[in-house]
Amino acid sequence: MTETEKNNISYILNELGEERENYFNAISPPIIQTSNFAFNKVDDLRKAFENEASTYLYSRGINPTVDILRKKLAALDAAEDCLVFNSGAAAIFTSILANVKAGDNIVSVNKPYTWAQKMFNDILPRFNVTTTYIDGKNIENFERAILPNTSLIYLESPNSWDFALQDLQAVADLAKSENILTICDNSYCTPIYQKPIEYGIDMVLQSATKYIGGHSDVVAGVLSGSKEMIRKIFNSEYLCIGSGIQPFNAWLLLRGLRTLPIRLERITNTTKKAVSYLKQHQKVEQVIFPFDESFPQYELAKQQMTGACGLLSFIIKATDIHQIEKFCEDLQHILIAVSWGGHESLIIPKCSSIKHEEFDAGNSDHCMLRLYVGLEEPEYIIKDLEQAFDKMI
Repeated sequence: MTETEKNNISYILNELGEERENYFNAISPPIIQTSNFAFNKVDDLRKAFENEASTYLYSRGINPTVDILRKKLAALDAAEDCLVFNSGAAAIFTSILANVKAGDNIVSVNKPYTWAQKMFNDILPRFNVTTTYIDGKNIENFERAILPNTSLIYLESPNSWDFALQDLQAVADLAKSENILTICDNSYCTPIYQKPIEYGIDMVLQSATKYIGGHSDVVAGVLSGSKEMIRKIFNSEYLCIGSGIQPFNAWLLLRGLRTLPIRLERITNTTKKAVSYLKQHQKVEQVIFPFDESFPQYELAKQQMTGACGLLSFIIKATDIHQIEKFCEDLQHILIAVSWGGHESLIIPKCSSIKHEEFDAGNSDHCMLRLYVGLEEPEYIIKDLEQAFDKMI
């Protein structure tokens, strides 16, 4: 692959890794749905045991269909290599477990993804690994939080509710000066709109369930990094946990990649219209979106992101929890559901995670809703929001 091809998204999505002469010149690569692979010579089997990362032995490790996907995803991330998992949570768990030991400290941004926080709070303390949570919007907070035993900094930029950013270059520079590894969850942007590795971040992960898959029919996660790091993780945690993606799901992700840029372009354009509509609505207190000029970190967003996809939050003017619930339930086309990145528009109220008696109308978090803008026509989405607003008492 030439330097030009490395940066050519059309080449990456349509050609990289696809050796069609090896499978009857089929345009779409086959699903190699096999659990294991045969050898003609015992010595070849012996070599496979010695270095499973170098050959096809057992599909828990390396599989031809998954290999094509890995090459494409690593190139998109501007990384040397990557691993693909059965979920984003598995990518988080494996990347962290591979890089901490008993007695270590982790510095993490506040309120990371649920299953990252679960690992930090409930699992790692069993092994005397502590986590320090900080407001990651200021580099000074990272500087103050680092301890002599800090081995890892965990980022999520933007996060998936209020879209707080971290200055990736500044954090990477600080971490390298302290010999600390960095991981960034890039699920919001995808590698199309942000490449943390280019800013010096060591490992980047994402939920491929979202935009990479794009059709709400596959759950997967990606972890990209250096060849050395990926080989280290493959030979230990990846194989031990056995959480690698299955060939059919890898094929679904390959299918999703073909249309990734055009899907993001349409979603991005529709999101701009949805943001404009919500900002002028009298029943909306605030709209939170990284590429809106009112966003507190707008300049940083424009600096390190080339786009902001279809996820936004807005704070609704409500006096009780039932108004928020009714608004969501009155939507006729936008579905109440978690996740994002598929063809369908989704909404989730933050108050769905609290009991009715805990609701506080004065707490903006309790009145926050997250909207994912899908592939529907902009007018279709806005009209649905409008009729639900009209029914609010």
